[in-house]
Amino acid sequence: MKIGYSFWGFLGNGITDTPDGGRSHRRPFIDALLARGHEIVFLQADRDRLEAGDDLDGAYTFDEGLPGIDALFLEWRWAIPGRNTTVCGSEGHTCDLHRQAQLINHYTARCQTPTVIWDKDRTLRAESVWRRTAHTRVCEATLAPTPGAHSLLFPVAEDLLAQADPLTLAARPRDLALGYVGNQYDRDEPFDCFFAPAAARVEHLVAGKWTKTGRWPHVHFAGRIPFEDAAGVYGRSLATVLMLPERYAAVGQMTQRIFEAVLAGCLPLTPADIRFADRFVPKEMVVRSGSDVLERLSYLREIVGTEQHAALIAACVDRLRLFGLCKQVNTLESVLHGLLQTTATERGAA
Repeated sequence: MKIGYSFWGFLGNGITDTPDGGRSHRRPFIDALLARGHEIVFLQADRDRLEAGDDLDGAYTFDEGLPGIDALFLEWRWAIPGRNTTVCGSEGHTCDLHRQAQLINHYTARCQTPTVIWDKDRTLRAESVWRRTAHTRVCEATLAPTPGAHSLLFPVAEDLLAQADPLTLAARPRDLALGYVGNQYDRDEPFDCFFAPAAARVEHLVAGKWTKTGRWPHVHFAGRIPFEDAAGVYGRSLATVLMLPERYAAVGQMTQRIFEAVLAGCLPLTPADIRFADRFVPKEMVVRSGSDVLERLSYLREIVGTEQHAALIAACVDRLRLFGLCKQVNTLESVLHGLLQTTATERGAA
Protein backbone atom coordinates (compact mmCIF):
# COMPACT_ATOMS: atom_id res chain seq x y z
CA MET A 1 0.00 0.00 0.00
CA LYS A 2 1.03 3.62 -0.34
CA ILE A 3 1.67 5.03 3.13
CA GLY A 4 1.94 8.71 3.90
CA TYR A 5 4.43 8.89 6.79
CA SER A 6 4.68 11.98 9.00
CA PHE A 7 7.66 12.36 11.35
CA TRP A 8 9.61 15.32 12.71
CA GLY A 9 13.22 14.27 12.92
CA PHE A 10 15.95 12.64 10.90
CA LEU A 11 16.70 9.46 9.01
CA GLY A 12 20.46 9.97 9.16
CA ASN A 13 22.70 11.40 11.88
CA GLY A 14 20.99 14.78 11.68
CA ILE A 15 22.31 17.64 13.79
CA THR A 16 23.64 17.63 17.34
CA ASP A 17 21.22 20.17 18.81
CA THR A 18 18.10 18.03 18.63
CA PRO A 19 16.36 15.55 20.97
CA ASP A 20 15.27 13.20 18.15
CA GLY A 21 15.70 9.70 19.59
CA GLY A 22 13.95 8.20 16.58
CA ARG A 23 17.17 8.22 14.59
CA SER A 24 18.17 4.94 16.24
CA HIS A 25 15.24 3.02 14.78
CA ARG A 26 13.27 5.07 12.26
CA ARG A 27 15.29 4.34 9.12
CA PRO A 28 15.50 0.54 9.64
CA PHE A 29 11.75 0.51 10.30
CA ILE A 30 11.04 2.39 7.09
CA ASP A 31 13.51 0.35 5.05
CA ALA A 32 11.79 -2.84 6.25
CA LEU A 33 8.39 -1.50 5.12
CA LEU A 34 9.87 -0.63 1.73
CA ALA A 35 11.42 -4.10 1.48
CA ARG A 36 7.95 -5.61 1.96
CA GLY A 37 6.68 -3.77 -1.10
CA HIS A 38 5.01 -0.74 0.46
CA GLU A 39 5.46 2.70 -1.04
CA ILE A 40 6.40 5.40 1.48
CA VAL A 41 6.06 9.13 0.99
CA PHE A 42 7.21 11.44 3.78
CA LEU A 43 4.85 14.30 4.49
CA GLN A 44 6.93 16.60 6.71
CA ALA A 45 9.97 18.67 5.74
CA ASP A 46 13.17 16.86 4.69
CA ARG A 47 15.23 17.90 7.70
CA ASP A 48 18.14 15.66 6.69
CA ARG A 49 18.64 17.79 3.58
CA LEU A 50 17.53 21.18 4.90
CA GLU A 51 19.28 21.14 8.28
CA ALA A 52 21.98 18.48 8.10
CA GLY A 53 22.91 18.86 4.42
CA ASP A 54 22.42 15.13 3.83
CA ASP A 55 20.34 14.04 0.84
CA LEU A 56 20.66 10.32 1.74
CA ASP A 57 21.44 9.56 -1.90
CA GLY A 58 17.90 10.53 -2.90
CA ALA A 59 16.65 7.17 -1.61
CA TYR A 60 13.41 8.52 -0.14
CA THR A 61 10.42 10.53 -1.36
CA PHE A 62 9.25 13.70 0.40
CA ASP A 63 6.09 15.60 -0.49
CA GLU A 64 4.96 18.71 1.37
CA GLY A 65 1.66 18.72 -0.54
CA LEU A 66 -1.30 16.38 -0.10
CA PRO A 67 -0.58 13.38 -2.37
CA GLY A 68 -2.92 10.44 -2.85
CA ILE A 69 -2.23 7.73 -0.26
CA ASP A 70 -3.87 4.53 1.00
CA ALA A 71 -3.10 5.15 4.67
CA LEU A 72 -1.67 7.87 6.91
CA PHE A 73 0.92 7.01 9.57
CA LEU A 74 1.76 9.69 12.14
CA GLU A 75 4.58 9.82 14.65
CA TRP A 76 2.41 11.93 16.93
CA ARG A 77 3.45 15.55 17.54
CA TRP A 78 2.27 17.64 20.47
CA ALA A 79 2.20 21.33 21.42
CA ILE A 80 5.55 22.71 22.63
CA PRO A 81 5.00 26.33 23.73
CA GLY A 82 7.36 28.78 22.12
CA ARG A 83 8.38 26.32 19.43
CA ASN A 84 5.57 24.83 17.35
CA THR A 85 2.71 26.91 18.78
CA THR A 86 4.10 30.22 17.48
CA VAL A 87 3.33 32.02 14.23
CA CYS A 88 4.77 30.43 11.10
CA GLY A 89 7.98 32.15 10.10
CA SER A 90 8.70 33.57 13.54
CA GLU A 91 12.09 33.03 15.16
CA GLY A 92 12.52 29.53 16.55
CA HIS A 93 9.27 28.27 15.02
CA THR A 94 8.99 24.69 13.84
CA CYS A 95 6.01 23.78 11.69
CA ASP A 96 5.57 20.14 12.65
CA LEU A 97 2.36 20.68 14.62
CA HIS A 98 0.75 22.90 11.98
CA ARG A 99 1.62 20.39 9.28
CA GLN A 100 0.24 17.52 11.35
CA ALA A 101 -3.03 19.43 11.80
CA GLN A 102 -3.20 19.98 8.04
CA LEU A 103 -2.65 16.26 7.37
CA ILE A 104 -5.30 15.19 9.89
CA ASN A 105 -7.83 17.74 8.62
CA HIS A 106 -7.34 16.65 5.01
CA TYR A 107 -6.79 12.89 5.22
CA THR A 108 -8.34 11.73 8.50
CA ALA A 109 -11.27 14.14 8.89
CA ARG A 110 -12.22 15.06 5.33
CA CYS A 111 -11.17 12.04 3.25
CA GLN A 112 -11.56 9.47 6.05
CA THR A 113 -8.23 7.94 5.08
CA PRO A 114 -7.25 5.02 7.36
CA THR A 115 -4.93 6.60 9.93
CA VAL A 116 -2.48 5.10 12.44
CA ILE A 117 -1.12 7.30 15.23
CA TRP A 118 2.12 6.14 16.87
CA ASP A 119 2.06 7.95 20.21
CA LYS A 120 5.76 7.52 20.92
CA ASP A 121 5.89 10.15 23.68
CA ARG A 122 2.59 9.35 25.40
CA THR A 123 1.16 12.80 24.74
CA LEU A 124 -2.11 11.85 23.00
CA ARG A 125 -4.87 12.56 25.50
CA ALA A 126 -6.88 9.61 26.82
CA GLU A 127 -10.07 11.39 25.75
CA SER A 128 -8.81 12.17 22.23
CA VAL A 129 -11.42 11.68 19.51
CA TRP A 130 -8.81 9.76 17.49
CA ARG A 131 -8.91 6.94 20.04
CA ARG A 132 -12.57 6.26 19.22
CA THR A 133 -12.83 7.03 15.51
CA ALA A 134 -13.61 4.02 13.31
CA HIS A 135 -10.93 4.68 10.70
CA THR A 136 -8.12 5.49 13.15
CA ARG A 137 -5.94 3.30 15.36
CA VAL A 138 -3.46 4.27 18.06
CA CYS A 139 -0.16 2.48 18.68
CA GLU A 140 2.05 2.99 21.73
CA ALA A 141 5.66 1.92 22.34
CA THR A 142 4.74 0.11 25.54
CA LEU A 143 4.02 -3.38 26.81
CA ALA A 144 0.86 -2.13 28.56
CA PRO A 145 -0.85 0.18 26.07
CA THR A 146 -3.90 2.28 26.81
CA PRO A 147 -7.12 0.21 26.38
CA GLY A 148 -7.93 0.08 22.68
CA ALA A 149 -4.36 0.91 21.60
CA HIS A 150 -1.82 -1.50 20.10
CA SER A 151 1.71 -2.23 21.31
CA LEU A 152 4.29 -1.10 18.72
CA LEU A 153 7.75 -1.02 20.31
CA PHE A 154 10.80 0.85 19.10
CA PRO A 155 12.41 -1.70 16.76
CA VAL A 156 15.94 -3.04 16.58
CA ALA A 157 17.14 -4.86 13.46
CA GLU A 158 17.72 -8.58 13.91
CA ASP A 159 20.96 -8.44 11.93
CA LEU A 160 22.41 -6.10 14.59
CA LEU A 161 21.56 -8.68 17.24
CA ALA A 162 23.19 -11.41 15.19
CA GLN A 163 26.34 -9.33 14.72
CA ALA A 164 26.75 -8.56 18.44
CA ASP A 165 29.57 -10.84 19.63
CA PRO A 166 29.47 -11.01 23.46
CA LEU A 167 33.07 -12.25 23.78
CA THR A 168 34.39 -9.39 21.66
CA LEU A 169 32.27 -6.85 23.52
CA ALA A 170 33.36 -8.20 26.91
CA ALA A 171 37.03 -7.93 25.91
CA ARG A 172 36.75 -4.26 24.92
CA PRO A 173 38.67 -1.88 27.24
CA ARG A 174 36.27 0.31 29.25
CA ASP A 175 37.56 3.32 31.16
CA LEU A 176 34.13 4.31 32.51
CA ALA A 177 32.22 2.31 35.06
CA LEU A 178 28.99 4.15 34.30
CA GLY A 179 27.83 6.05 31.22
CA TYR A 180 24.57 7.60 30.12
CA VAL A 181 23.46 9.22 26.87
CA GLY A 182 20.12 11.00 26.94
CA ASN A 183 18.33 14.18 27.95
CA GLN A 184 17.12 15.30 31.37
CA TYR A 185 13.42 15.44 30.53
CA ASP A 186 11.47 14.16 33.59
CA ARG A 187 14.34 11.95 34.77
CA ASP A 188 15.45 13.79 37.92
CA GLU A 189 13.93 11.27 40.32
CA PRO A 190 15.57 8.11 38.92
CA PHE A 191 18.81 10.06 38.41
CA ASP A 192 18.78 11.08 42.09
CA CYS A 193 18.01 7.56 43.25
CA PHE A 194 20.16 5.39 40.99
CA PHE A 195 22.78 7.28 39.00
CA ALA A 196 23.96 10.20 41.15
CA PRO A 197 24.93 8.16 44.26
CA ALA A 198 27.04 5.79 42.17
CA ALA A 199 28.59 8.66 40.20
CA ALA A 200 30.08 9.97 43.45
CA ARG A 201 32.15 6.80 43.69
CA VAL A 202 33.05 5.70 40.16
CA GLU A 203 34.33 7.08 36.86
CA HIS A 204 31.34 8.16 34.81
CA LEU A 205 29.99 10.41 32.05
CA VAL A 206 26.57 11.86 31.23
CA ALA A 207 25.99 13.13 27.70
CA GLY A 208 22.85 14.97 26.61
CA LYS A 209 20.83 18.08 27.38
CA TRP A 210 20.83 18.54 31.16
CA THR A 211 20.05 22.16 32.01
CA LYS A 212 19.40 21.99 35.77
CA THR A 213 22.34 20.20 37.34
CA GLY A 214 23.20 22.29 40.41
CA ARG A 215 22.11 19.59 42.84
CA TRP A 216 24.70 17.17 41.42
CA PRO A 217 28.03 19.09 41.43
CA HIS A 218 29.98 15.81 41.48
CA VAL A 219 28.48 14.53 38.21
CA HIS A 220 30.40 14.99 34.95
CA PHE A 221 27.92 16.36 32.42
CA ALA A 222 29.42 16.55 28.92
CA GLY A 223 26.50 18.28 27.19
CA ARG A 224 24.99 17.21 23.91
CA ILE A 225 27.07 15.07 21.60
CA PRO A 226 26.54 14.10 17.94
CA PHE A 227 24.16 11.17 17.51
CA GLU A 228 26.85 8.95 16.04
CA ASP A 229 29.05 9.46 19.14
CA ALA A 230 26.57 7.77 21.49
CA ALA A 231 27.93 4.33 20.62
CA GLY A 232 31.39 5.55 21.60
CA VAL A 233 30.23 6.55 25.08
CA TYR A 234 28.53 3.21 25.61
CA GLY A 235 31.55 1.44 24.15
CA ARG A 236 33.68 2.99 26.92
CA SER A 237 31.18 2.21 29.69
CA LEU A 238 30.89 -0.98 31.70
CA ALA A 239 27.24 -0.24 32.53
CA THR A 240 24.47 2.32 32.27
CA VAL A 241 21.25 2.96 34.20
CA LEU A 242 18.02 2.91 32.20
CA MET A 243 16.16 5.97 33.46
CA LEU A 244 12.60 6.61 32.33
CA PRO A 245 10.03 9.34 32.97
CA GLU A 246 7.34 8.02 35.31
CA ARG A 247 4.73 8.03 32.52
CA TYR A 248 6.94 5.55 30.61
CA ALA A 249 8.01 3.44 33.59
CA ALA A 250 4.43 2.87 34.76
CA VAL A 251 3.40 1.16 31.52
CA GLY A 252 6.62 -0.55 30.47
CA GLN A 253 7.70 1.84 27.72
CA MET A 254 11.41 1.27 27.23
CA THR A 255 13.33 3.75 25.08
CA GLN A 256 15.88 3.02 22.39
CA ARG A 257 18.66 3.55 24.96
CA ILE A 258 18.48 -0.13 25.89
CA PHE A 259 19.63 -1.39 22.53
CA GLU A 260 22.06 1.47 21.95
CA ALA A 261 23.80 0.42 25.17
CA VAL A 262 23.58 -3.36 24.89
CA LEU A 263 24.82 -3.48 21.29
CA ALA A 264 27.93 -1.63 22.47
CA GLY A 265 28.40 -4.15 25.28
CA CYS A 266 27.29 -1.72 27.99
CA LEU A 267 25.20 -3.56 30.58
CA PRO A 268 21.80 -1.95 31.35
CA LEU A 269 21.10 -1.67 35.07
CA THR A 270 17.32 -1.33 35.26
CA PRO A 271 15.31 0.13 38.16
CA ALA A 272 12.85 -2.38 39.58
CA ASP A 273 10.03 0.17 39.52
CA ILE A 274 9.99 0.05 35.72
CA ARG A 275 7.06 -2.16 34.84
CA PHE A 276 8.14 -5.41 33.18
CA ALA A 277 11.78 -4.72 34.10
CA ASP A 278 12.50 -8.46 34.10
CA ARG A 279 11.27 -8.75 30.52
CA PHE A 280 13.68 -6.07 29.36
CA VAL A 281 16.79 -7.37 31.16
CA PRO A 282 17.97 -10.47 33.06
CA LYS A 283 17.23 -10.42 36.81
CA GLU A 284 20.92 -9.76 37.53
CA MET A 285 20.52 -6.32 35.95
CA VAL A 286 17.50 -5.22 38.02
CA VAL A 287 18.38 -2.71 40.78
CA ARG A 288 16.35 -1.20 43.62
CA SER A 289 18.62 1.56 44.95
CA GLY A 290 21.80 3.52 44.42
CA SER A 291 23.63 1.09 46.70
CA ASP A 292 22.40 -1.73 44.46
CA VAL A 293 23.98 0.05 41.50
CA LEU A 294 27.31 0.30 43.32
CA GLU A 295 27.15 -3.35 44.35
CA ARG A 296 26.48 -4.48 40.76
CA LEU A 297 29.26 -2.27 39.43
CA SER A 298 31.67 -3.77 41.95
CA TYR A 299 30.70 -7.26 40.79
CA LEU A 300 30.99 -6.33 37.12
CA ARG A 301 34.47 -4.94 37.69
CA GLU A 302 35.48 -8.29 39.17
CA ILE A 303 34.29 -10.27 36.14
CA VAL A 304 35.12 -7.79 33.37
CA GLY A 305 36.49 -9.53 30.29
CA THR A 306 35.61 -13.02 31.53
CA GLU A 307 33.19 -15.60 30.19
CA GLN A 308 30.76 -14.56 32.95
CA HIS A 309 30.83 -11.02 31.62
CA ALA A 310 30.25 -12.23 28.07
CA ALA A 311 27.36 -14.41 29.26
CA LEU A 312 25.65 -11.40 30.85
CA ILE A 313 26.03 -9.42 27.63
CA ALA A 314 24.64 -12.38 25.66
CA ALA A 315 21.63 -12.57 27.98
CA CYS A 316 20.95 -8.85 27.49
CA VAL A 317 21.25 -9.18 23.71
CA ASP A 318 18.77 -12.05 23.83
CA ARG A 319 16.26 -9.88 25.70
CA LEU A 320 16.38 -7.39 22.82
CA ARG A 321 14.49 -9.87 20.65
CA LEU A 322 11.39 -8.43 22.28
CA PHE A 323 12.01 -5.32 20.13
CA GLY A 324 12.78 -7.27 16.94
CA LEU A 325 12.23 -5.29 13.75
CA CYS A 326 10.30 -8.04 11.95
CA LYS A 327 7.92 -8.38 14.89
CA GLN A 328 7.21 -4.63 14.95
CA VAL A 329 6.69 -4.43 11.18
CA ASN A 330 4.31 -7.39 11.41
CA THR A 331 2.36 -5.50 14.08
CA LEU A 332 2.02 -2.38 11.97
CA GLU A 333 1.00 -4.36 8.89
CA SER A 334 -1.63 -6.21 10.91
CA VAL A 335 -3.04 -2.93 12.25
CA LEU A 336 -3.05 -1.36 8.79
CA HIS A 337 -4.70 -4.33 7.08
CA GLY A 338 -7.37 -4.58 9.76
CA LEU A 339 -8.02 -0.86 9.49
CA LEU A 340 -8.29 -1.01 5.70
CA GLN A 341 -10.78 -3.88 5.92
CA THR A 342 -12.87 -2.02 8.48
CA THR A 343 -12.87 1.14 6.41
CA ALA A 344 -13.79 -0.76 3.21
CA THR A 345 -16.67 -2.50 4.99
CA GLU A 346 -18.02 0.77 6.34
CA ARG A 347 -17.79 2.45 2.95
CA GLY A 348 -19.56 -0.50 1.34
CA ALA A 349 -22.35 -0.34 3.90
CA ALA A 350 -22.75 3.38 3.25
